[in-house]
Amino acid sequence: MPDAPSILVIGATGTVGRHVARGLADRNIDATAATRRPDAAADDLTLPTVQFDFEDPATYDAFDGVQRLFLVRPPAIATVWDSIFPALDAAERRGVVHVVFLSLLGAEQNPIVPHRWIEWKLLRSGMAWTFLRPSFFMQNLATTHRADIRDRDEILVPAGQGRTSFIDARDIAEVGVRVLTEKGHRNTTYALTGADALTYSEVATLFSDGLGREIRYANPSVLDFVRHMRGEGHPWPFVIVMTGIYLTARVGLAGTVTGGLETVLGRSPTSMRQFIQDYRTCWEPAPRSDL
Repeated sequence: MPDAPSILVIGATGTVGRHVARGLADRNIDATAATRRPDAAADDLTLPTVQFDFEDPATYDAFDGVQRLFLVRPPAIATVWDSIFPALDAAERRGVVHVVFLSLLGAEQNPIVPHRWIEWKLLRSGMAWTFLRPSFFMQNLATTHRADIRDRDEILVPAGQGRTSFIDARDIAEVGVRVLTEKGHRNTTYALTGADALTYSEVATLFSDGLGREIRYANPSVLDFVRHMRGEGHPWPFVIVMTGIYLTARVGLAGTVTGGLETVLGRSPTSMRQFIQDYRTCWEPAPRSDL
């Protein structure tokens, strides 16, 4: 693949990756988007696509000619040593020199989350690395928890009254684009958070103000949350990871506020109030089928 792009975006259809792809396209950067089903994703992406699947080594040709890699762990992959580790070995053999990994705030201290073990693998590789360790995505409130807010006017997560320094995925992606295209970020970690830390009760109040109707914080037990998520059809690996993330908030470990985003972008993070305004239509009540 002599004309292969120098940047490969894995996770280009995901919450952060799609914004990274758009940012690279807007800058006319030589890049491509990796996806398991290029034909199905092509209309949603702003970059050329190539087939890639962590669990299919036959697709590792996607690394040929690539120098820089934006890496996102697919939520369905929890045993990262079975597929992501071999893929990273293949990337190094085929010439990738720098991996920008979308990790998780506090991953270095949390053995429950698979992000920690991917960091461990990259630290022991011969490739340069940059770890983006964001706090909880605001966008999860517009995806994973959208139906709860839209249809039941509640936020249902087992975070107790712990605080979370939420961050907008668009801000994370902007950092990712900078790190991929500018010098000076190799072998560096950026802890990325919003400008303040909120309880979910405070988040519910902001939603009530922004949507013009009362949104409640349900504050379920961990067991009730797991039952709810499984009832919504989420697979066990995803539920376990999400529960681990919320438990960090519950015990007071998710409220750290950093200046990492300001360091890279030179501006303040997007506020929760602005996020709710930007995404407001996704929580509009679904039309009733009996009307």
